[in-house]
Amino acid sequence: MKFLDQVKIYIKAGNGGDGSPSFRREKFIEYGGPDGGDGGKGGSVILKAEQNLNTLIDYRYQQHHKAQRGDNGAGQNKTGKGGENLILKVPLGTQVFEEDNKTLIFDFIKIGEEFVAAAGGKGGLGNTRFKSSTNRAPKKFTKGTAGEEFTIWLQLKTIADIGIIGLPNAGKSSLLAAITNANPKIANYQFTTLNPNLGVASYDDKEVTIADIPGLVEGAHKGIGLGTQFLKHIERCKSLLHMIDITNENLKKSYKQIKDELKNYSTKLVKKRELVVLNKTDLIEEGEVEKIVKYFSKNTKSEVIVLSTLDKKSISKIKAKLISYAS
Repeated sequence: MKFLDQVKIYIKAGNGGDGSPSFRREKFIEYGGPDGGDGGKGGSVILKAEQNLNTLIDYRYQQHHKAQRGDNGAGQNKTGKGGENLILKVPLGTQVFEEDNKTLIFDFIKIGEEFVAAAGGKGGLGNTRFKSSTNRAPKKFTKGTAGEEFTIWLQLKTIADIGIIGLPNAGKSSLLAAITNANPKIANYQFTTLNPNLGVASYDDKEVTIADIPGLVEGAHKGIGLGTQFLKHIERCKSLLHMIDITNENLKKSYKQIKDELKNYSTKLVKKRELVVLNKTDLIEEGEVEKIVKYFSKNTKSEVIVLSTLDKKSISKIKAKLISYAS
């Protein structure tokens, strides 16, 4: 499935139906009284957060959305049928902005949440409403009001318990595939992952949602390598799993590079709980691994563990760790 995390759409609620100016037409009654019914309410445009969506791609191809108009009122005091609401499904984590793409209107943080983005117009009044002791045969009626219409932006910020971060080709997607039901694209070159991948890991009857954030490069906070698009998805994660290729020649520099990008984007990101994972330990000697872990642990306040995605024991260990970091 293609991923899209920002889109502009036009929404228009239905107009209310007009009231009816009808008079009774009965046999042998020359002048029947008013019997015009009210117009039906216009349908509203409602956004709703859905469980199994993780992209806004559908709205790229259909950007205009209109709800139904209310029916006009009719004789015999019949109220027009209300227009059907238009339900637009969006992923959990979607934010709704005004046309300026800066003013936040609504933030979907719960499955099933609904937001009336454009309210339907009110139905007009039939002439029966205007009958009085001094006006037995009113011709007056009112038209329905227009439904609201707006141009809005939808932005998706992934909501996950754990966000996996690191440089490109650190092994993030391999880990996600090993511990969850996700099926990310994996290859041995940079920028394999161009969109966040989501998966759910289960351990000891507990579940944790994990997001594989695309690799960050130097200058990511300035938008280099689509960095700002990736960094915004980290904001929603409870904790971070910072993955580092243990075969990297300068582990300390690699670690600091990512931390600096987080800090320069938002100081809130560097305050999140962090689990540092040194990956690809199967590629070097065991004794060397111990030395590296000991050295690296002295240079960070975060917990440091090692991993080989080929080792089932280390996979189980990291699942247990992630459950604790998600709570």
